[in-house]
Formats: sequence, C-alpha cells, structure tokens
Amino acid sequence: MFERFRERSHELERIDTGDYSPAEYALWEREMGWIHGVLGEKRALDKTLLAEANALAHPISVLDVGCGTGGVLAHIRKKLCDRAGLAAGVEMDVNGAIAMIRSGLPAVLGDGLQLPFADQSFDYVYCTLVLHHLEDVAAVRLLREMNRVARFSIFAVDLNRDPLAYYTYRLLGKLLLQPLTLHDGSLSILKSRTRDELKELAAAAGLSNVKVVASRVNRLVLSAGG
Repeated sequence: MFERFRERSHELERIDTGDYSPAEYALWEREMGWIHGVLGEKRALDKTLLAEANALAHPISVLDVGCGTGGVLAHIRKKLCDRAGLAAGVEMDVNGAIAMIRSGLPAVLGDGLQLPFADQSFDYVYCTLVLHHLEDVAAVRLLREMNRVARFSIFAVDLNRDPLAYYTYRLLGKLLLQPLTLHDGSLSILKSRTRDELKELAAAAGLSNVKVVASRVNRLVLSAGG
C-alpha cells in the first residue's frame, strides 16, 4: 500500500500536458485559489517569510517565481501594508502574466531557471508548489537562481509526500473537486519531496542556513540565506 511513497513519481500532471478543456481550466483556477488560500501557501508564508520581514523597517521587495495569476503575491503585498516595496512575479505562462498585470501586479514573462534580474535585486524571493513539477537538476538550478537574486532569504513552499495527506485528499476531493483538480492534486503529492529530500536539493544548490519546517496543511517550507 505504501510502496508508491518510497520514491517520488515522475508522471506529468494534466495541467502540464494540456489535457484539459477551457472550462476545466477555469474551474481548476477557482478551486486552486481556494486550496492555496484556505489550506496552504498563504499560511505557510505568513509564518516564515512575513515573520522574518517584520523585523525590517524599510520598504520590502519580494519576487514570486512561478507566480501563476498572482493570488499569493497579492496576499503578501497586502500583509506588508505600508512596508510593501516592489512586489513582482515571474511566470512562464502568458495568460497568467496578463492576468497579473490586469490585477495591478508587475509581472515578467520568464523562466525561473534563468531569472532576468541582477544579483540581490529583491529582499525576499519565494516560490509555491513549483519544486514538485521539476526534476532534481532543474530544482537545484531554480534554488540557485532564487538565492542569487535574493538579498536576504528565499522560501520554497511545497507539498510533502505523505500517505495520510494523499488518502485524505483523495477522499475529500471526490466529494468537493472536479476530476482534473482531484487527479493533479493527488499526483502532486506523489511527485513532491520529503523533508530530507528537500535538504538534499538545498545542499546540492550550495545554500546556507537551510531550514525545512512543516506548515499546515501538508506543506513543507524550505528556507535559506538570511
């Protein structure tokens, strides 16, 4: 029963292969917005990135790598209030970048593996639910690029390859989610890394002051730098 959790899956998700209709994608965006906001990424960054940033008095600049339509970035900027400096995102998908710009957030169409910014351009650089989409070589390169661009710390929020989380998601997802979101969310857990595997990526990327902490619900937060 638990054999499948010993090593991460390398299967592509439907959202990566394009195997979905426009209606499915629109519903996926709404469902993922709820999942991000209520269950995971925003809470994880509140307790890590924002907790560290609260110690700074000057305007704080942040970069979201793989920002999607910018929901998490908008949350970060709102939480920073009058201390928010430049809050920008990098996104490979043109539709996501356009959606960000329309919502008033600066967006750059680009690749997180080759960020179009000079060294230490932002105080903090983070990504959410990106690492599990990448194989190890690309994941290490992403962390190196994030670290290069960050003046202080980087944060990578991702899922944990945990059996209880997987089967709970499958059970509740059958009741609450469309098939696309159920399939890809389940597969995302199987593609994600454990705490030790994240530390191995950080070591390969040459990061310093590495920490991996757990955050509800089934999130791990890798931080480095500082």
